[in-house]
Amino acid sequence: MNEIKQKMLLAEQKAKALFNTVEERGLIIAGKYESQLIEEIVQIARADFGIENYWHKKIVRAGINTMQPFNSNPPDRIIQDDDIVVLDFGPIFQGFESDLGRTYVIGTDPVKQKIKKDVETAWHEAKDWYNDQSSLTGTEFFNYVIDLTKRYGYEFGNAIAGHLVGLYPHEQPDDPKDLCFDIHPDNHSSILLSDKNGNSRHWILEIQFVDRVNNIGGFFEQLLDQV
Repeated sequence: MNEIKQKMLLAEQKAKALFNTVEERGLIIAGKYESQLIEEIVQIARADFGIENYWHKKIVRAGINTMQPFNSNPPDRIIQDDDIVVLDFGPIFQGFESDLGRTYVIGTDPVKQKIKKDVETAWHEAKDWYNDQSSLTGTEFFNYVIDLTKRYGYEFGNAIAGHLVGLYPHEQPDDPKDLCFDIHPDNHSSILLSDKNGNSRHWILEIQFVDRVNNIGGFFEQLLDQV
């Protein structure tokens, strides 16, 4: 394993440890605003993991807000009893970007538990499919995720199904309008190519399921380079 991949995996491990700590300390509970939980997570990240910076906005969304795509900014909501909650954070650790998304359910509502389980299972199914590909464009991968989402009985909830990460700030296209570093329906470039220095690129796969009947969403996101 090369040094860059090791550092990418270490950054992700720290993000996972952060999320695990938040869950173990019982911070994902009813009665607090989404923004309050964000601040609590930031405090733990700084105190326990030495994380000071994030490369994208910090997201905690509960209930109906879990249906919203990344770029939206829904009103700050109070987490309710028996709610569903999504976390999406992009901590920078030792100069490398992580990007982690998880779904949590407060209580035992079977519909919410199902979407939480389904979106994680689908992520791993998509990763297995990705690993089997010898050629793959962003368009092809996005379309696969859309078909996968429909097979699970949901709508896909975002404009992309993933993106590049790396040493902060990660590699940018020469043309800002170029979508070559997103898993996007209009990215007809290969996502398996090395960068201009001959190094492997590292991709985040993100899957957001939306259940419009029950007004909830589920989210799972992490690095495709898993050990």
